[in-house]
Amino acid sequence: MAEKKRPPKPKPPLAHDDGLSRCPWPAGDPLYLAYHDREWGVPERDDRALFEKLALDSFQAGLSWITILRKRPAFRAGFDGFDPETVARTTPAKVEALLQDPGIVRHRGKIEATIALAKVTLDLQEKGGLAKHLWAFVDGAPKQNAPRIQRDIPTQTPISEAISKDLKSRGANFVGPTIIYAFMQAVGMVNDHLVTCHRCAACRALALEARP
Repeated sequence: MAEKKRPPKPKPPLAHDDGLSRCPWPAGDPLYLAYHDREWGVPERDDRALFEKLALDSFQAGLSWITILRKRPAFRAGFDGFDPETVARTTPAKVEALLQDPGIVRHRGKIEATIALAKVTLDLQEKGGLAKHLWAFVDGAPKQNAPRIQRDIPTQTPISEAISKDLKSRGANFVGPTIIYAFMQAVGMVNDHLVTCHRCAACRALALEARP
């Protein structure tokens, strides 16, 4: 009888040379560590920044976030700083130029999805803005989770499903509930730093400061 494979052991927080414990996913990559320590989980309420992050998360579909993070400068250059008004006016010729840009993910569907998302963002400006709309799904305040190990963290939730359904109804693409939950974690709508990660308490404090 073949021996049953044991399930993988849950990854604990990683202790680094600077004496700080962190979530395991950035490992030792300097760019990833900087992103973890300075951006991930910090409440973001700026419409342009939220549009950029959601667009980049859409490009991540099927890829790793570190791949997108390394390409972020090229994405910002190619999409004019992710200014929604400019991106919404992207011409077919500009789409073809982006498809030739080796600095970004050259995927026509995702490029067109970013243009569609820019139009959704502009439409929501007339209703209070993208930030106000998205943050309303968590009643305006970051949800404070307390995961002890990575396995405690879900990949999607009823709230991410609701946001996904809402954005799709407005014409957005590549915004499935898993992508949306990753977005929510990144922009601080939920705090999913492990409780033993040094950023958990820091993001909790920022959440209190950021309450509307």
